Amino acid sequence: MTAPLIAICDDEPAIRKTLAEILRDEHYDVQLCKSGEDLLEFLKRGERRLDAIMLDVWLPGIDGVETLTKLRELDYDMPVIMISGHATLESAVKATRLGAFDFLEKPLNLDRVVISLSNALKQNRLERTQHQLSLRIPKTQLIGESAPILSLKREIELAAQAPARVLILGESGSGKELAARLIHEYSQRANEPFIEMNCAAIPSELIESEMFGHVKGSFTGAIETRQGKFEEADRGTLFLDEIGDMSLMTQAKVLRVLQEQRFQRIGSNRTIAVDVRVIAATNKDLETEIEAGRFRKDLYYRLNVIPIVVPPLRERVEDIGILCRHFSASFAKEYGRLAPRFSPSAISMMASYSWPGNVRELRNVVERLMIMCRKDEVSADDLPSQITGKQQETMFSMAFDSLKDARDFFEKSYIEHQLDKFEGNVTKTAEALQIERSHLHRKLKQLGLKEDVEP
Repeated sequence: MTAPLIAICDDEPAIRKTLAEILRDEHYDVQLCKSGEDLLEFLKRGERRLDAIMLDVWLPGIDGVETLTKLRELDYDMPVIMISGHATLESAVKATRLGAFDFLEKPLNLDRVVISLSNALKQNRLERTQHQLSLRIPKTQLIGESAPILSLKREIELAAQAPARVLILGESGSGKELAARLIHEYSQRANEPFIEMNCAAIPSELIESEMFGHVKGSFTGAIETRQGKFEEADRGTLFLDEIGDMSLMTQAKVLRVLQEQRFQRIGSNRTIAVDVRVIAATNKDLETEIEAGRFRKDLYYRLNVIPIVVPPLRERVEDIGILCRHFSASFAKEYGRLAPRFSPSAISMMASYSWPGNVRELRNVVERLMIMCRKDEVSADDLPSQITGKQQETMFSMAFDSLKDARDFFEKSYIEHQLDKFEGNVTKTAEALQIERSHLHRKLKQLGLKEDVEP
């Protein structure tokens, strides 16, 4: 992993030099600042995350206590060690109230500097760990007791122990993101960031900026310098979802970063080194994509160190009852009502359904039932038409004035179902329907369906 980065903010060159030499000997990276303004400007540029700051009280311009005040106002939470040869009790008390970790007097005892900094970093890691634990909610549970799910849980636990890259395969809605999060949480990087990036949801002209960041003015609309996902995930995990939708040009750049663990922001010549574990996921057959020339073979082999396949819901129907109870309990708490039971006939009916949208579709169905069905027990008759098949029977029993009316009815129903399956994503719906995206937009308008469905 990359070494912790420590900022030394002091107006005396000799102090900066001495502290820098000591910290580098202790295997820290160092950022030198001669004023509070320099320090705040470095943080604003966002070139790299600071792990701790050594801050002199007496500085030209804004002093150390005022600098610490601004750091807290801007929500920077890294530990700060104050240093001074002219400290007053009042300034020491004020700095402590602002959250300074320690207060060291000049001339500095270098052994105490090293110990104080080590303790500050340890406490910060502990606080971050506690924060991460507080954020863990039930969505990071893999619900189910079927053989495929028990096997998946074992694979996730084994994959988490190694730093190798993981390629997660599975249909849309089957739980690929959940598997990625669990791998991260079980890994040694659990206390570091988990950054997600959906490669299919970002326009091709912006995806490189999202991944690698950019500097101010590097292209139209770049009004400020910003980090990319690789920097945000430094020391942690980067989850590249829908990797199969990435352009060949971007694939080549990702391959290079995976090989070298370094890159440059758009518009910058400065190389940034990172330590990132990449987990990728796709619902596509990448070997078929390689044969079609849409995916790089060398990137595939880089990503596919540990392959994990998330089973579709139709292959784990034994879990449907468990999932229904889990989702209904969750929604009952959210909506402030008792969770209904699901009758054996309802579970049996759902088990016979193919679930093209997988667990995500099941979750949506349970939420719909929580809202629309006010009974203590959900029966098979309460289930939506795509599960019971009643819509098809009703359609053929309906009286249409013309063949065109019947065709329009079928088209509208079918397109609505596909849009729901792909969560309103027009591009993916058009691909599934095997029509041009522009043609689908015209169809939506023609059939009176809303066009604001693209996420």
